[in-house]
Amino acid sequence: MNTHDAAGDPRRWLALPVLLAGAFLPPLDFFIVNVALPSIRAALHTSAAQLQFVISAYAATYAVFLITGGRLGDLYGRRRMFLLGIAGFTLASLLCGLAWSSEALLAGRILQGMMAAALAPQVLASIRVMFPDAEQPRALGLYSATFGVAATLGALLGGALVSSHLWGMGWQLIFLVNLPIGTAALMAGFVLLRESRAEHALRLDLGGVALLSIALALLVYPLVEGREQGWPAWTYAMLIGSLTTFAAFVRFEAHVARHGGSPLIDVRLFAEGDFSLGIVAALGIYLTSSFFLTYAVYLQSGLQHSALQAGWATVPFTIGFFCGSMLASRLIDALGHRALPLACACQAFGFGVLIATVRHALPHAALVPALAVAGFGFGVAMPALIRAVISGVETRHAGLASGMVITALQISAALGVAIIGGVFYSVLHGQTGVRAYADAFATGLGCNVGALLLVALLSTGMGRVKRGAASTVTAAME
Repeated sequence: MNTHDAAGDPRRWLALPVLLAGAFLPPLDFFIVNVALPSIRAALHTSAAQLQFVISAYAATYAVFLITGGRLGDLYGRRRMFLLGIAGFTLASLLCGLAWSSEALLAGRILQGMMAAALAPQVLASIRVMFPDAEQPRALGLYSATFGVAATLGALLGGALVSSHLWGMGWQLIFLVNLPIGTAALMAGFVLLRESRAEHALRLDLGGVALLSIALALLVYPLVEGREQGWPAWTYAMLIGSLTTFAAFVRFEAHVARHGGSPLIDVRLFAEGDFSLGIVAALGIYLTSSFFLTYAVYLQSGLQHSALQAGWATVPFTIGFFCGSMLASRLIDALGHRALPLACACQAFGFGVLIATVRHALPHAALVPALAVAGFGFGVAMPALIRAVISGVETRHAGLASGMVITALQISAALGVAIIGGVFYSVLHGQTGVRAYADAFATGLGCNVGALLLVALLSTGMGRVKRGAASTVTAAME
């Protein structure tokens, strides 16, 4: 049953920090892991491909199960799924922290992605149920701010923990730090959260989950592993198999929709407004995820910075992201359909200055404003994209459309690490020295600039159709 009433849940403000802790952990885990990647590679003797999988496996798993996680909460109770998700995420973090091999670490990361997908949708759904309409903007503002805090704290905390060597550990601490947060949220959640369900919950689409999982695995694995293996025949076979499986997934989803089912991805939405263009834009924007990988490797392996120095070097981007997220709603209202292309152009400009600084050995003081500008553009682009997409679909489809866009963003994160990370390591080609890492980083970042400019161009025609499908745009991170 749904617990929402005009007065709201009497314990809602006490329960909100618990929900925000659940919203905090998945993006924290995304940002905190990047500065530890060189240390993980050295300690576990991982290959470059395995290092890419540490990020892409998490993002791909999160993408596949995100919509299903939301439906499980509607069906079986949001409190129940929140508690299950945070308990599972905490245990998965323990597995990652105790990982004795790269395979064990990847298993833990996949489990983290699944648990994050069970956890994250319950936070926003619970806020909407627990808070009356008049208080929702304030609660949602705190929810959005959580992602900026997670980004900034993740970069700093990751570097500090890796460099601290507390109890003889280094990179392990970036995962083990989740244990006290998750345990506290779990205990408080049992006391403060009240159960709620959707009145008309959608059924699960397990066939769609299976086909999308197989298709992504067939796509991401050869893209990451193929470079190190010299692109043998099996990589091309898997890529062709991926296209075939994606086609089967689309046909299956259309079949489910025609017969009155609840598809994971409702392909009928692609005929509405800006939806198709929005999905393409989502796939282009979140290729930026590769930046965090390549920048961390460039700083630590190329410039020989410590993990703490690398964390500090990433802070201007995350602060820009935080400010952009906070100002996004006002900017979108003021700029209308121009907000998305301008945000992408802003991020591309910041990255362009960063490329010039790295390639031509300009004073590193230029990196700070460049990163801040890029981060600001990134912070505005996410909500601008969601607003533009869901404003072009029918109001009854707004929730599903936003979920599909967020899923596309996570798929893009996995592909960004696989493709652009592959470009980075291909250019590096086993070389050492500052110049080699600078060229590899600049080339990879140039791919991001190209993708952002393309999205900026494509999105100039978005957001001109009907508005009102969504009144609130929420931030969403890995």
